[in-house]
Amino acid sequence: MVRFSMTRTLRFLALAVVVAASLATSPTIAADGQAMMLPVDPAPLVAVTTKGGRPFQIEIADDDAEREAGLMFRQTMPDDRGMLFVFPETEGVGFWMKNTPMPLDLLFIGQDGRIKAIREGEPQSEAVIAPNEPVRFVLELKAGTAARENIKEGDLVKHPAVNAVSGVN
Repeated sequence: MVRFSMTRTLRFLALAVVVAASLATSPTIAADGQAMMLPVDPAPLVAVTTKGGRPFQIEIADDDAEREAGLMFRQTMPDDRGMLFVFPETEGVGFWMKNTPMPLDLLFIGQDGRIKAIREGEPQSEAVIAPNEPVRFVLELKAGTAARENIKEGDLVKHPAVNAVSGVN
């Protein structure tokens, strides 16, 4: 009986360690006013403009919970940082800025990797921000970045997540 109890206790402790380790390595999802922090992808995203390529370090939101939380509650982020929202298929999308204190540029990107629309996001607004056509990706950057870096509609975006869908290298 003692042996069974010890075995059961050891199994419980092993399970607790596994659960704790998985929680420690999983992204923090925005809840209770806390920002979600996803790992920075090792591959930079590059916006190809008429003035050359502009690299950004990005976090990738590619599941429902991550896309829902996005940059909510984020107070700031570096100028060369952004968040790429990856949708499972090309679809009509709409974003809002509720619980997002930072003003943002939202770049709506088609399956072909081309920027279809650039919209400004007003902090804390519940107004829907959407392009005029379905898209596969959305890139959020600090407000003013698109204009400052000469990023325009029609420019190409390159990143392994986009290239895998668009076929562009």
